[in-house]
Amino acid sequence: MQAIDRLIAKIEEKNSCVCVGLDPRFERIPEEVKKPIKEKMGETLEGLAQVLINFNYGILEAVEPYAPVVKFQISFYEQYGPAGLKALIESCKISREMGFEIILDAKRNDISSTAKAYADGYLGKVNLWGREEFIYDLDSMTVNPYLGKDGLEPFIEVAQKYDKGVWVLLKTSNPSSGDLQDLTLASGEKVYERLALQLQELGTNWCGESGYSNLGMVVGATYPEAAARLRKMLPRTFFLIPGYGAQGAVAAELEHFFNPDGLGGIVNSSRGIIFARKKDGEDYKSAARRAVLKMKQKINTIRGGRT
Repeated sequence: MQAIDRLIAKIEEKNSCVCVGLDPRFERIPEEVKKPIKEKMGETLEGLAQVLINFNYGILEAVEPYAPVVKFQISFYEQYGPAGLKALIESCKISREMGFEIILDAKRNDISSTAKAYADGYLGKVNLWGREEFIYDLDSMTVNPYLGKDGLEPFIEVAQKYDKGVWVLLKTSNPSSGDLQDLTLASGEKVYERLALQLQELGTNWCGESGYSNLGMVVGATYPEAAARLRKMLPRTFFLIPGYGAQGAVAAELEHFFNPDGLGGIVNSSRGIIFARKKDGEDYKSAARRAVLKMKQKINTIRGGRT
C-alpha cells in the first residue's frame, strides 16, 4: 500500500484530517511529567530525553481517536544531541505501535549525493556492518526544493523504493515567505506557482490507487488566496497545511485547501494541541484531547460537509 493511500485510509477511518505536531518545548512540559524523572535520573540529558518521550506518549494516547497523523519537527529533538534523537526515534516507535501515520519535518536537501544520504537515513535503510536497516520508522518527510530537481530526485527514488512519501515546501506559512516565493517572474507567474508546476510534473507518475500523488506539498494556512489558486492547479496533490491555531489561521480560511471529496489536505497544529491546558493542575492530556476534537469538528464543517 503506497504512502498516500495509507494516509487517506487513516483519514477516512477517523473522519479527520488533523495532524498533531509533536514539538515539545521542555520549559512548557508540565511539572508532573518532569518531577518523577528528575528524581530518578537527575538533571541529565538522558533524563530530559525521557521527559520528552513520556510527554509525547501522553499526547499520543490522548489524541489517538481523533488524529490520523503526527508530525515531528526534528529541531526540537536535535537541539539535545544524541539523547534528543533517541527520544525522537522512541517517540516514532510509540506512534507506529498506536497506528499513526508519521511525518518527519526535517526540511532537508543538498546536492544529489548528499541528498541521497539524507534520504537513506530518514526514509530508507542504511548499511550497518553489512546489513541494511531502517533507523527512523517514518511514512514521509519534508524537503526543501531550493537546490532544484537533482536535489529532490534522491528523496523521491528512495521513497518510491520503500513506499514512503515526500512533502516539498511550496508556499510556507511564515510572514516573510513572500520575500522569495511571491516574486513575479517574466512569465507573469509567481515563483511558488512555477515551482508547483515543476513539482506536479515530478509527481505525476507517482500516484496511489486513490489517484493522489505521493509527492505532497507544504502550503501554509495563513495564505488562503494562494491556496485557492494552487488547489485549482494541483487537483491530485495533497497539501500539508501548517499555520493553524497558534500561527493565526482559522478553520473558515481552509475551505479552498480541500477538494470536493473532502480530501486533499492535512492540517497541522502543534502548540494549540500539545500545550492546550490553560492552568496549572489541569490534566494536559484531557486538554489536548478536547483541543484536537474541537479542531477536527471545525475543519470537518468546511471539508465536504463532513461532521
